[in-house]
Amino acid sequence: MGTALSRMAAKDGFFEIVALGKAQLDITNEDQIQQALAAHLPDYVVNCATYDYVDLAEQNQALCYGVNTDAVEKLARVCGDFSIPMFHLSTDYVFDGHYASGYTEEDEVAPLGVYGDSKWQGEERLRQLLPRHIILRVSWLFSEQGDNFVLRTLETARKQKVMEAVSDRRGCPTAASDVARVILAMLKQIHNGADAWGTYHYCGAEIINRYDFCKEILIAAGSYESFEVEKLVPISGKDYLTEALRPNTSVLTCRKLLSVFGIRQRPWRHELQWLMRIMYKHKD
Repeated sequence: MGTALSRMAAKDGFFEIVALGKAQLDITNEDQIQQALAAHLPDYVVNCATYDYVDLAEQNQALCYGVNTDAVEKLARVCGDFSIPMFHLSTDYVFDGHYASGYTEEDEVAPLGVYGDSKWQGEERLRQLLPRHIILRVSWLFSEQGDNFVLRTLETARKQKVMEAVSDRRGCPTAASDVARVILAMLKQIHNGADAWGTYHYCGAEIINRYDFCKEILIAAGSYESFEVEKLVPISGKDYLTEALRPNTSVLTCRKLLSVFGIRQRPWRHELQWLMRIMYKHKD
């Protein structure tokens, strides 16, 4: 997400970007945060860092809470010292997935596991410490790098003749580049005087289940590459055993973002096609 935002911001030119990865800034270290903000004195801080290994979080709780909760508190506290507003990315996993119609920003949270709870606790720390903040919850992120469902699907399809995919978990896939677009649009309005702090939702347009999304990924990539996979088998989420529970519905409603900022959802299908062109162009 940080890479996507940095790349898009550099092309946009409205803001001068200082992109600090883990090697340049350990956000669990408050002294390093102080030094970084003192050195650069930014107008805004955007926190794209997260520990999002959902299953591993159950076994590595200290690390998960350290990044997703405690580090957010430290960032918020130092941003407050410098009077710098903060944008923070959160997740649909703060909800339990029981609302088939989707979740608004006002719905009660009920995380099912350590990861979701750590993100919720991070949100709460930020709210308590820094009034000028934006929390943007997103869902089913995908991009051309990192560890995400699109890349895992392609890797599995290259190795296995039969693949399984969960057919009863619904959500809205969201391209990292699309979230970057939204963040920049929000930042520009805030910079130009919009007093619109608070919590918002964003995801790609159109609800789909994991099984059908898997099919769409293979169709989109099939124009560029031949795969080993011959059969895709739908299974129930309860038969897909994982360390952590997942919400069955990860649909986020985005009406508040449209009402306050005028930002519309983009179809994830278009973003997926664009991603495939970029990925395979780079492979060539």
